[in-house]
Amino acid sequence: MRSLRLAIGFLTVIPVASSHTGPMGPARAYFPLVGLGLGGILAGLDLAARQALPMPAVGALLVAALLALTRAIHTEGFLDTCDGVLGGRDREARLEILRDSRVGAFAVVGGACLVLLKWTLLLGIPDAERTSLLVLFPCLSRWGMVVTMGVFPYARAQGLGTAFQAGASWRQLVIALGTAVLAAWLLLGSAGLVLFGGATAAALVLGWWFKRLLGGMTGDTYGATNEVGEVVVLLLGLSVAPVLVDAPFW
Repeated sequence: MRSLRLAIGFLTVIPVASSHTGPMGPARAYFPLVGLGLGGILAGLDLAARQALPMPAVGALLVAALLALTRAIHTEGFLDTCDGVLGGRDREARLEILRDSRVGAFAVVGGACLVLLKWTLLLGIPDAERTSLLVLFPCLSRWGMVVTMGVFPYARAQGLGTAFQAGASWRQLVIALGTAVLAAWLLLGSAGLVLFGGATAAALVLGWWFKRLLGGMTGDTYGATNEVGEVVVLLLGLSVAPVLVDAPFW
């Protein structure tokens, strides 16, 4: 299926798509599914690494693996967004900074905080929910990107993210929604649905904020939405999953 191959090829280092040119909108439907695949790899790596390494090293390995598996494409967007959103005084200045490939102070500080947060959160996942949460958090964060692509306009006439508006329809949103909800429920039950709600709310808040500051989303802010979504899901997973995972749905 071409749309799935496009999603895998764009979001990961796996070379299954020969080209990323042309409409990429249909690929949005499979973002959460690709996230599940990434989470499965992380969970397998975690199980193997814990047999030989101390937990601090395991956490660092998981952070590095996620960066390598995704070519750090979302992290790069987060860094650029930190510089553009926090360093610009108005919409035009912010968009201009986002185009700049150089890394500024806001990006350095933001990136350090992001990596430290992820490492700390990955260390703290309880054993009972560890595998399920490792599989789920990349899925729900990529669902957040789909939400912002569907709800908020694109800020520029041209840019990397415009390809994901071409060929887009509500069907892709429904497929992505179904994948994310089903995965959340099967992996963590009612706790998973809380995490799904948190990822969705975080994406909507970020999208509203970026629209207010930039006039809409950009390719960089899509990446930033994913990175913040990962942190939000992990935070919620550590705080609510141990309480709700064994609780009845009602």
